[in-house]
Amino acid sequence: MSSAPDTTYKKIGDPILLDKIDKLFACNVGEYIDLPQLVVLGDQSSGKSSVLEGLTRLPFPRDSGLCTKFATQITFRRASYHSVHVSILPDTNSTEDYKERIKEWNKSEIKQLDATTFASIIADVHTVMGLSHNTAHASGLRKTFSNDVLRLEIHGPDEAHLSVIDVPGIFRTTTAGITTTADKELVRNMVETYMRNPRTVMLVVVPANVDPATQEILEMAKEVDPNCHRTIGVFTKPDLVDKGAEPKVMEIIEGKGPDSQLEWSIVRNPGQQELNSSTMDRGALEESFFRRKAPWNTLPRERRGVNALRKRLEEVLAQHIRREFPKVKAEINKKLGECKHILDSLGAERETADKQTMYLLNLATRFQHIADLAVKADYGGDSIFDKLTALRLATQLVDRNERFSADMTDFGHQFQFEKSDDAAEKSSDTEASQLESDIMGEKQKHANTRYIANALELSEILFNEDTVTVSSPVAIHKWLKDMYKESRGFELGTFHSSLLTSAMRQQSTKWQVICSGYISDAVVLVHNFITTLLHSLCRDNRVSQGVLDMLLDGLIEKYKKSLAQAAFLVNVELSIVPMTLNHYFSDNLEKCRQQRIESEMESNSIDNCKHGSVVPLSFLVQAHPMSNFDHTTRDMHDILRSYYKVARKRFVDNVCMQAAGYHLVCGPDTPLKLFSPSFVLGLSQEQLQEIAGEDLGLKRKRAQLKQEIQDLETGRKILI
Repeated sequence: MSSAPDTTYKKIGDPILLDKIDKLFACNVGEYIDLPQLVVLGDQSSGKSSVLEGLTRLPFPRDSGLCTKFATQITFRRASYHSVHVSILPDTNSTEDYKERIKEWNKSEIKQLDATTFASIIADVHTVMGLSHNTAHASGLRKTFSNDVLRLEIHGPDEAHLSVIDVPGIFRTTTAGITTTADKELVRNMVETYMRNPRTVMLVVVPANVDPATQEILEMAKEVDPNCHRTIGVFTKPDLVDKGAEPKVMEIIEGKGPDSQLEWSIVRNPGQQELNSSTMDRGALEESFFRRKAPWNTLPRERRGVNALRKRLEEVLAQHIRREFPKVKAEINKKLGECKHILDSLGAERETADKQTMYLLNLATRFQHIADLAVKADYGGDSIFDKLTALRLATQLVDRNERFSADMTDFGHQFQFEKSDDAAEKSSDTEASQLESDIMGEKQKHANTRYIANALELSEILFNEDTVTVSSPVAIHKWLKDMYKESRGFELGTFHSSLLTSAMRQQSTKWQVICSGYISDAVVLVHNFITTLLHSLCRDNRVSQGVLDMLLDGLIEKYKKSLAQAAFLVNVELSIVPMTLNHYFSDNLEKCRQQRIESEMESNSIDNCKHGSVVPLSFLVQAHPMSNFDHTTRDMHDILRSYYKVARKRFVDNVCMQAAGYHLVCGPDTPLKLFSPSFVLGLSQEQLQEIAGEDLGLKRKRAQLKQEIQDLETGRKILI
C-alpha cells in the first residue's frame, strides 16, 4: 500500500529555518520546550485519520475497535539508517507504579511499519493502557480513552524533522455502554491542551457533506487562533456531498465564505471498498477524482489533493517557525537557566567517599560562618539573614532574656513585699518589667512560662508549659510573723539565719518553673536555628535531615548540660544560706530602714516652713515602744526584701550568662559548634554514605539534568 517517499516538498519554505528546526529536534530540544508541530483535529468520523495517513504515508489501522483513543505523536527524523521506535509517555497525573510500567513498554526492533505491524502495535498499546478493544465494556472495568501519548519515532535518510500529532476526535453525544460524559470531557480537554500551544499548527478536518457551522472543532480553533495564523482547514468526503450543495463548499474553499481568513483545502480519502483493493493507489485515485469530477475540477490545483495539502502545510510551518523563532530562543535560554539552577541546588556530585567528605566539609564551613555571624548579630555579613529572619539568633535570645527578667520581676516572688514610697526604688525594682508593661498595657495577672513551641525531637528533655500568677494576696507581715512564731529560739532582738534561708526558699518558689520555661525556650531557639540553617544551606532534604539525625544525640547531650546548669543555679539560690558581697544589699537595707522612719514621721511633718517639710523635735525624741516580736519580723522583712532583690538580679544574670549564653551560644562547646569540619572528618565511610551518598533517584535526576543542559546548550548554539 505504501509507496516510495516523495521528497520534492521537503525544502519548500526557508531552508535555513527548516534546517535549524531539524537540528533542534535532532539534539532533543523538542523534549524540553514546545517546537513547531502539526496537530490533526476533527470530530469523530471526520476522516482525519485518513488525512493523516495521506500526509505521513503510514498505514493507520482501519479496525473500528482500534480507533483513536489516545494522542499519537509521530516524529520524523533524518538519519543515515531506517528505523522505527515505539514508546508511550504516561499521563503526568498517573500513579508512580503505572508510570514505571508504561515507560518499560517499548518496541525498537521494527524495520518496516506496514499495516499488519501497525495494527499489532495499536492493539498492544490498548492492552498496556488498559483500554477496551471494542464496545463490550459496559462493566466499566476498562477505560475508553487515555491521556497517555503513543510515540512513533521514524528515522530515515529521506525523512524531515517534523512532529505530527493525531488526537481523538471530539464528540458531543455519548453512547450507552461505550462512552460517558467523563470520556467526552477528557477528550475535549486533551484536544484543547494541544490547541492552546502557540507553536502548534492546527489542521482542522471537516467533512464536506456537513454544514461547517455545526462543527465544534472550528469554534474551538477560532478561540485560540482568531486570526487563523496557525490554522488550516481541510474538507474531506467531497464524493459524498449532495447534489446542489457543492457551490457552498466551493465558496468556502475559494475564500468567499464568512470566515475568509481561514484558508481551506480539500482531499478525497479512499472509501472502504477501495481500501480493500490490493492494487489501490491513493495518489492516482485522488488525482483522477479531482481531474474528472465537477465542480471540484475547477478548483485551483494548490487547494485540492493531499500532495498539495502537504506542500501548503510546509509553507505554513515555515511562516510559523519564522514568527516563533525569537520566542523559541528566549524559552531555551530560560529553560537552560532553570535547569542549571536545579542542578546547582543538588550540590556537588557525591559518588565517592572523598566527594562526600568534601561536600560535607564545605557545608560545615558555611554553617560555622553563618552561625558566627548570627551570634555576633552581624546580620549585614550575609544576605541569608535578609531572606530568613528566623536566623537572627542573638536578637531572639536577647528578646527572650528580657522577657525572662520581666517575668522574674513580676511573678517571681510568692508574697508581695511591703510597698515603698521611694521613687528611685520603684524605678529600679520595675526596670526589668517596664518593657513588658509598655507593650502589653495593664500589668498581667498571670503569664505562661513557655513562649516558643517545642521541637518534637526535644519533647522528652524540655519542660512543659506552665502558668505563674501574681504574688499571693496574703500580707507578707502576717506570713513572716507566722514563720517567726513557729521557728524562734532564744535569740534576743534578732532571728536565726536558718529562718532567712527558709523564708527566701518559700518566697522564691516560682523561680524554678520560670527558669525552666526560659531555658527550654532558649534551647528551642538554638535548635530551630540549627535546623533552619541546615535546611537553607542544603536543599537536598535527605542530606540535611541525615546531618541532623547524626547530630541529634550530641545536640541533646549539650542541651542537657544547659538545662542542668539552670537547675544547678536554682538549687544554689534556694538551698544554701543566703549570702552576698554585693554592697547593694547594704544600700537597699539602709534605704528600707530610712524609708520606714520617713513614713512614720510623715504624718507629723509641717509643710508651711521655708525649709520644706520638717518634724518637731518633740516627736523625734518621744518613745515609740515596739515589741521584740514586731521589731524582729519587721527586720526580717527588710532584710529579706533587700537580699531578694540582689539575689533575683544575680540569678537572672547567672542563668542568662551561664545556662543560656555559655552552654548554648558563646561557650567553647556549644551546640552551634557541633557541626564542624572536625565532626565531618570523624565520620566513617558508612556514615558518609548514609548522610551524603546519592540515591538512585538523585543520580538519575542529576544525569537527566546534565543531559538536558547539554541538549539545550547545543540548541542555543544552533540559534546563534
